[in-house]
Amino acid sequence: MDGLAGLLRIRVKKGINLARRDSLSSDPFVIITMGTQKLKTRAVENNCNPEWNEELTLAILHPNEPIILVVYDKDTFTSHDKMGDAQIDIKPFQEVDKLGLQELPDGTVIKRVLPTKENCLAEESRIVYHNGKIVQDMILVLRNVECGEVEIQLEWIEVPGGIATC
Repeated sequence: MDGLAGLLRIRVKKGINLARRDSLSSDPFVIITMGTQKLKTRAVENNCNPEWNEELTLAILHPNEPIILVVYDKDTFTSHDKMGDAQIDIKPFQEVDKLGLQELPDGTVIKRVLPTKENCLAEESRIVYHNGKIVQDMILVLRNVECGEVEIQLEWIEVPGGIATC
């Protein structure tokens, strides 16, 4: 891929207090989009607190392009019901990656990112050196819905010959 900056692994961990879209519960799944890329988790039946623990990987061609996470309720005979959305802000993560840090003590907190009106963070998010990798755990508050959060983890994957992630 020409112009590939790298790969972003997004581990979609779980949903927290998601909205009910069926009579008693929901059958939630997540779709993550960036430009023309669209990735999807499996649906978890009858659960407003689903655990997906799925890894989705985006090719980062344009680092400033927004990454959107949308939760849907799976419906068999009608269109899927939207259960909220969030934008994933990777700029702080990219800033830390550009530092080129290596061999830090495991568990070292490199940066703390506080919730603002511009990001969808529910609470402080930490960028940490863990098992030889830089990762960021975050809980995203879903927008355009009455309730719900999604917990994810970001991990940058360098690609040999990849362009800088400016």
